[in-house]
Amino acid sequence: MLIGKIKHSPVAHARIKSIDVSKAKALPGVAAVLTYKDIPRVAHSTAGQTHPLPSPLDTFSLDSKVRFVGDRVALVAAETEEIARQAVDLIEVEYEELPAIIDPRDALKIHDEPDYVDFAESDRTRNLAAHIFVDIGNVDQGFAEADHVFEGEFLVPKVQHVHLEPHVVITYWDEDDRLVVRTSTQVPFHARRILAPVLGLPVKRIRVIKPRVGGGFGGKQEVLVEDAAGHLTIATGRPVKMELTREEEFVASRSRHPMIVRLKTGVKSDGAITANEMSLISDTGAYGSHALTVAGNTGHKSMALYVGDGKYRESPNIRFTAQTVYTNTVPSGAFRGYGVPQGVFAVELQMERIARALELDPIEFRLKNALRAGEAQPFSKAWSEGREPVPEYIETCALEECARRAAEVIGFREKRGSVEWHAVPGQPHLRRGVGLALAMQGTAIPFIDMGGASLKMNDDGSFNLLVGATDIGTGSDTILAQMVAETVGCEVDDIIVYSSDTDFTPFDVGAYASSTTFISGGAATRAAQDVAQMIREVALEFLGEGVSLADIRLADRKAIAPDGRSVTLEEIALRSLHSSNQRQIMAVASFNSPVSPPPFTAQFAEVTVDTQTGEVRVQKLVTVQDSGVIVNPIAATGQVEGAVTQQLGYALTEEMPFDDKGRPLMRTLQDYHIFTATEMPELVVEFVQ
Repeated sequence: MLIGKIKHSPVAHARIKSIDVSKAKALPGVAAVLTYKDIPRVAHSTAGQTHPLPSPLDTFSLDSKVRFVGDRVALVAAETEEIARQAVDLIEVEYEELPAIIDPRDALKIHDEPDYVDFAESDRTRNLAAHIFVDIGNVDQGFAEADHVFEGEFLVPKVQHVHLEPHVVITYWDEDDRLVVRTSTQVPFHARRILAPVLGLPVKRIRVIKPRVGGGFGGKQEVLVEDAAGHLTIATGRPVKMELTREEEFVASRSRHPMIVRLKTGVKSDGAITANEMSLISDTGAYGSHALTVAGNTGHKSMALYVGDGKYRESPNIRFTAQTVYTNTVPSGAFRGYGVPQGVFAVELQMERIARALELDPIEFRLKNALRAGEAQPFSKAWSEGREPVPEYIETCALEECARRAAEVIGFREKRGSVEWHAVPGQPHLRRGVGLALAMQGTAIPFIDMGGASLKMNDDGSFNLLVGATDIGTGSDTILAQMVAETVGCEVDDIIVYSSDTDFTPFDVGAYASSTTFISGGAATRAAQDVAQMIREVALEFLGEGVSLADIRLADRKAIAPDGRSVTLEEIALRSLHSSNQRQIMAVASFNSPVSPPPFTAQFAEVTVDTQTGEVRVQKLVTVQDSGVIVNPIAATGQVEGAVTQQLGYALTEEMPFDDKGRPLMRTLQDYHIFTATEMPELVVEFVQ
């Protein structure tokens, strides 16, 4: 196996005038050095999204132009990592530097290649990777009828995923002359589809295997190293391993979209919102993966939560404008929450400012205007991930219960109303406070996200569950096994789960959009229901006349008749496989949903602020969440705690600044501060089902 390495650009924007790889190729132990001259130029998007891609095709494996510090210049494969690093350093490049655009407000034309492929919502003549305009109701009239109009501008920074396992891939030719891509990915099936044209291979000659994944958070919903290793395997005929360093993760992978968000809100004196308008500039960096859909979700979820009250609830007035621009910085991409945290940050600050200005209770003001069960999700009628809008209705909503429970746990009203509590005895420069935020997300993308599962019964009454669902540390392998075990009446240990191998497992869109339990679990449960019916049919041969299929209960590894007689799953399996009426008990099913049931959350924080330095310390965080029926409370709680840890860093300590040359200033975890276990505040997580 060879070790693959990437030579990265030291400049933010330049044409490659010349590139000399002779010294690198002459180094003993170097197997291949590839530049843009050596591989086909195929425009593609690295975004792991469903077909057809809602993204511009603006990326090339290697190009004669670099667009950010960290962009690819050349690929190297060598016998050892040390030799590969040395070869990278021996490659001599002469650059013709071009003006670099760092601030999204200064964004100019960047993409000028004839084979760059626009799509419906992008416009390279205006340097837009995507643009969105949504107008619901009569916004201008809503503002005219308002007693008060509030405006504000909110900035959110670029931050990194910092999954503990970096991007890593191994590529090799198998015995059937097919390219195997073993990769830490959230989207194996999307990766295969994206790789095929880039590597010049038909889909059927590529097999993508997802092993255990050490975290993703959206950063691995991209094809970032797979094509590079694939090109090197094709060039050398040998296996290639490519693993990014932590510095490469910061300078050359993906990040959260920084945004400039402007809000304008009209309100009656009693707190009824009459109109809401959001306009934002989203910085996609050098390439436009996820440019449209992230910005769209910023409005889709945050703007739809507060619809107004009275006649304004019946006919909300909402306007949303988004422009996603290119800059010469590290590309942005998918990141947990997928654009919604940016919008919620702005909206919740706006709600708090309105409540204070009008002297309204901050909880009651929010709940007065918030969506309720039975109402339409207003944004769903106007926008849906760049596809035809799919109207949705809120079937269940426990937001009010979440807010009231969280307020009770943290003692919100008692602390907020106590002058004494806000002061810290003996330290007049310190002040304590409590705050809140409400939010709404989504679960899967309607009529787009789909998962498949197959379930096969073995001789001993155990089962093989094959799912395309991708467990990236979320525990989905365990949760899907639980759902199947409950349906067929066995123990979780009897379910052997194999997930995400494009040769063997059914299709699944991958781990994103908070969809795995809902979508992949729907497929696994359907397959299990079909298998359960077959088990009952065979059990009927044992239990005899007088028992109907509907009467047979599956539990404790048995099929049980109403009178208590039973037959074990092992006996049923053996009879099915080895009797005269032989058949394999197995089923394949898929699931796709026409709706995206939104979870709701209320989060409250207790903090201490140093009024002299601005330092903020968080003492306690309470999160109460409505996520539907919780299949595995321990796993679900872990997911929320992990999300809270990430959002704390986003709010207080994490940021990826650049100097005026576009060079990233954060390259290590010593400089880029994520919260450690010892720094975490007290966390309380509860669910309302």
